[in-house]
Order: sequence, then C-alpha cells, then structure tokens
Amino acid sequence: MIVNCVFYNGEKDERVDGDLSDALDHARSVEGGFIWIGLHEPDTSEFDLVAEEFGLHPLAVEDAVHAHQRPKLERYDDTLFIVLKSLHYEEEKSDITVGEIMLFVGRGFVVSVRHGQGNPLTRARKRFEKHHELKRMGPSGVLYAVLDEVVDNYVSIAQEVDSDIIDLENLVFSSTRGKPVEAIYSLKREVLEFRGAVQPLVPVVRELAGGGVEVVPTEMLHYFRDINDHLLRVTGSVDASNELLTSVLNANLTQANSRMNEDMRRISAVVAIIAVPTMIAGLYGMNFEYMPELGWTFGYPLVLTVMVVVCFILYRLFRRNGWL
Repeated sequence: MIVNCVFYNGEKDERVDGDLSDALDHARSVEGGFIWIGLHEPDTSEFDLVAEEFGLHPLAVEDAVHAHQRPKLERYDDTLFIVLKSLHYEEEKSDITVGEIMLFVGRGFVVSVRHGQGNPLTRARKRFEKHHELKRMGPSGVLYAVLDEVVDNYVSIAQEVDSDIIDLENLVFSSTRGKPVEAIYSLKREVLEFRGAVQPLVPVVRELAGGGVEVVPTEMLHYFRDINDHLLRVTGSVDASNELLTSVLNANLTQANSRMNEDMRRISAVVAIIAVPTMIAGLYGMNFEYMPELGWTFGYPLVLTVMVVVCFILYRLFRRNGWL
C-alpha cells in the first residue's frame, strides 16, 4: 500500500518504517519538519489507517480510494485536497493513458495517492529532494513539485500531439490514397481526453497562485504563477489541436469528394471515347440490304480510320480539360 514514506526536516531526509502515529508526532514537533507518504491504488481498508492518523475527511478519502474524479481543489478544515490527472503518451499508438493523483496537504504532512500507470511522483520526489528551497517551504514545496511535474508532462504531450497532427496533414494532402479518417478520429478522441484533464485544472492552479490558499506561503506564489502560465499555454495548444483536427477531418472529406469527382470524370471520358466505335460498329451490324459503303473497296479501312480519328480527337479534348 505505502510505496514511500519519508520525513523531511530541512536538513536530513529520514525514511520512516515504523509507526505512522509516532512519525507524525515527530514531524509536527520539529520546526519546519513534515512527512510525505505515497500510496498506490489503496483500497478502503488499507487507507483507513492513514486517514485516521491524519484526520482526513471521509468524503475526500472516498474520492481518493475510488478515483475517477475531475481535477479540483477542496478544503476540509486545515487540510487541502487536490485532484490531478496524470497523463502518459504512447507515441507508437498516439494514445494517451490517463491516471490520477490525489494530494492531501496539511500541517506537517503530505499524503499522495496515485492511480494508473503514469508515475510522475517519482520524478517529482527526486526533484523536490534536490531543491533545498522547496524543501524549506515544506508541504507547499511538495505541492509545487508535483504540480510542476504534471504540467511539464502536459507540455511534452502537447508537442507530441502537434507532431502527430502534422503527420496527418501530410498524409491527407499527399498524392497517395490512404485512409486517415480512423487515425484522425482516434487522435481527436485523445485530444478531447487531454482537454478534459487540462481545462478543469486551470481554476485550481489560478486559485493556488492567487494567494487565497493558507497552505501556500507568499514566497511560493511566483512558483505557482509560473505553473499557471505553462498550463494556460497548454490549454491554448489543446484547443488549437482540437480545432485543427476538425479542419483536417473536413479537408480529408473534401479531398475524398474531389478524388471521387476526378474518378467520375475519367470514367465518363473513357465511356465517351468507347461509345464512338461502338456506335459505328453497331450501325454496320444492323444487316441492312442496301448500304452503299458495303460495296466500296476502301469502306472498311475508312470506317476504322474514322473511329481512330474521332477517338483521338475526344482523347485530346478530355486530356486538355484535365479529365484524363
């Protein structure tokens, strides 16, 4: 259940393996000390011990255990509860896998709960432990490190999505007759899922950067403002990608209709050319008794010549008009 549990006191990091209650009392007794507990997909019985030790609200505990929440920020007495969406991008499939991170931030403790495959918390913890300024800020430093890692991952995924859209554009407007509709629709679904993770987080970060949250000290506000700037840029990129995919899909349909019209023109031109010799051959196949041309020595080669000349003239006309 508990994948990591470390006590930070600003000078030395101590891994906690004993009783959580004693560790929490020790963290609260040390000036600037706090404990960070990380959990991965705990069930209710597993989470009860942590919830009891830290006095977590039952509604927040239920959300953390069952997951499938929108990004949000809630206050329960002196504890802050934040939900984030962690994203993992599979480049080969252009697939975005969505996970969830719940953070309980209070005086002397941080409890992080992770659901899904993506694990930005490992990188966030390493970054936090190397950054002495963040460690000095305590739980708010952890909150910043996790948020910044998640949003930086959003920026990388937005760039990957832009690259995939360029590839789809090249495919749509190439001379090859592929079928990109399925790929376009699949990527559009991923972008919509991406937008569902990013947009609800905007008001959360704005509130953290606005100075109205007790857990975030004044000296940390500029850190959260930086995250807010990055998040807004990602939001604009996701919206642009969604609109661009709609345009690419419409362009593909237009290309398909245009190619269909070209095919119909070619078919019509070929049918028109074939119709001339068919008409002449049909005329002489009616077996009339009195047909002056039947008695001519050069009647047969003359008819063939007429067929070839007329077909050639039609071919040249259709070729010049772009039908062939």
